[in-house]
Amino acid sequence: MGKDGYIRKASHSGSWYTKSGEVLRKQLSEWLLEASSTSSSTPSQRCVKALIAPHAGYSYSGPTAAHAYMHLDPSVIQRVFILGPSHHVYLRACAVSGASVCETPVGPLSVDEAVRAELLADPLFQTMAQRVDEDEHSIEMHLPYVAHLVGEVQGVSIVPILVGSLDPAQEAVYGRILAKYLSDPANLFIVSTDFCHWGRRFQYQPFDRAHGEDIHEYIEWLDRQGMALIEQGDPQAFTTYLRQYRNTICGRHPLGVFLQAAQALREGGKEGLDVEVEFVRYAQSSRCMHETDSSVSYASAVATTLMAGKDARGNGGAKPVMT
Repeated sequence: MGKDGYIRKASHSGSWYTKSGEVLRKQLSEWLLEASSTSSSTPSQRCVKALIAPHAGYSYSGPTAAHAYMHLDPSVIQRVFILGPSHHVYLRACAVSGASVCETPVGPLSVDEAVRAELLADPLFQTMAQRVDEDEHSIEMHLPYVAHLVGEVQGVSIVPILVGSLDPAQEAVYGRILAKYLSDPANLFIVSTDFCHWGRRFQYQPFDRAHGEDIHEYIEWLDRQGMALIEQGDPQAFTTYLRQYRNTICGRHPLGVFLQAAQALREGGKEGLDVEVEFVRYAQSSRCMHETDSSVSYASAVATTLMAGKDARGNGGAKPVMT
């Protein structure tokens, strides 16, 4: 699908977020500080395995994403997997970025070429062409947060994976493949998704007053039904929910792959690991009151597990970041 080894440009900077590294660092730091100051979460002896966070323009979703990223501990991360949905190219597989480096206004991030080679040794994985890579925003919107928090840590690399339109059986296959990476305490997974896209422009306008007097209240009820199933770690129930309500969660396939990977870890016999997901923030771009309104929902979650009380470098559990 394209030549490997290119430098991926920060193609959405200047539109979805600022091009200025100085301004961007200030924004990210302020959002992280605000999230930390308003969070009821406390440090634990659990290891943070994954974050679920949105990928809209930063003016809309940046503060919500901070509630997930505040739990990232840069001292324990060696590799960051980023699973994002494909918005522009129809894909029935998973594709790994062919870049060697991904640029951001706050510094570059190196792609883990060894892990990419491992994944591409399996014919189920493809390589993204540079054009596809740079057109897609679902992964890029997480790169500045990652670069801001771990970019200066020696040897940290990323593994960007574009997740196509998969059926549940495919999600299970990819989940089992990625489970071994999820089990590694040196790895962090980021699952990129927005939640309900409501409005005529999204061709999605359900409303049931039994679950909210106003449209925005119904949207929140609808989203929280799905969020509860994600917290339960039940990929089959989440698939049933999507079929029943057809909620326009754009990262439903990355979520499905992650839930399948977590389930594979739980079912791993004596070495099984119990991944617990907790949503820590929910927001909407606007409060829909009328049929002519529209909104996109954003949610952030943290997935943790006990790893014999230690992380990859012998430390305790993750702690909130206030950078």
